[in-house]
Amino acid sequence: MNLFPDEAERQRLFPISRHKRFFAHAAVCALPACAADAMGAHVRQSAEMPQEFAEVLRDVKEARKVCAQFIGADADEIALLGPTSLGLSLFANGIPWQPGDEVICYAADYPANVYPWLELRRKGVVVKLLQPERPGEITPALVEAALTPRTRLVALASAHFFSGARIDMDAIGKLLHSRGVLFSLDAIQTLGAFPLNVEHVDFLSADAHKWMLGPMAIGIVYVKRKHFDLCRPTLIGAWNVFSPNFIAQDEVRFMPTAQRYEPGVLNISGIYGMKAAIELFLHHGLDRVAARIMELKAYLVPRLHSLGFEINGPADGPMASGITTFSHPKRSATELFAQLEKADITCSLRHDREGRDYLRFSPHFYNTEAELDAALAVLAN
Repeated sequence: MNLFPDEAERQRLFPISRHKRFFAHAAVCALPACAADAMGAHVRQSAEMPQEFAEVLRDVKEARKVCAQFIGADADEIALLGPTSLGLSLFANGIPWQPGDEVICYAADYPANVYPWLELRRKGVVVKLLQPERPGEITPALVEAALTPRTRLVALASAHFFSGARIDMDAIGKLLHSRGVLFSLDAIQTLGAFPLNVEHVDFLSADAHKWMLGPMAIGIVYVKRKHFDLCRPTLIGAWNVFSPNFIAQDEVRFMPTAQRYEPGVLNISGIYGMKAAIELFLHHGLDRVAARIMELKAYLVPRLHSLGFEINGPADGPMASGITTFSHPKRSATELFAQLEKADITCSLRHDREGRDYLRFSPHFYNTEAELDAALAVLAN
């Protein structure tokens, strides 16, 4: 189900494809042409007029709507902030914790979704760490077993950055809300790869630079409207506090929308790029995007097995994602990574806690089987 059967058109839309086989979307993506063009247009206009020209505020408003549509939220629940760790830190620092409150997270998650919660120990919060049988494979049953009457929030990633294991966000969110527990989601490893709806999520943060095919240091921060007062902004400036005519008032009154989490000047060119990338996904449909990503995984995995590689993480089924992490019992992943780079094939080199090295492939919906064949040929030598 190649969504771009015309190779010339594919290379026009995704210029990286002209000279590389790029399989590192779980790291930092290469921009599609639409995102680069949108950012470039803003930069060029900013050389001819003030950067915040008349259309900018209108376009920022439209970007909030596009982001809201992307995750099933309302536009006034969207703050345009990145990186992911910024949003997660706003959640962790903004909630009024009491000594003895419990937070549940996963110690082997990406550090951006671990450290903000561990830091809460300084406030007397008890941080409980999940221990799944296999890396990232966090089930509703595992979460339920960790809950106690003192649990206030569970912080999880939508997919594990190393193994690629996805969680059942809806099932976990429903479980937590039935117990009156908050749910914070680091969505960076699935947003742009799979459909996502925040109906059962309280807080979400995801930078645009991975599967969303957007620029760095801009993303979607979502706070459910009913939690605006609960999650107090910890970054404060002129943009998120009511300041008529730019005159500071005697008291701090936050804006009535998620703008309250944006303290000052926004990354405008980044917003243009992210909006263009999201519109690309909305045009093709996330269901089709996800199906294509899993089609590529189904092509890749058995061929890796045939070459003697071992997969670390779900190879298929509902927990599988676009991330495929693998190693060979007799070959160095570090050396293979260098050989791939020499052949203009980009993937990621990752290590587990024991120091073992792995290759991580994360192709997106515009990649092709022919590109994977080129990588497999290198791995076969």
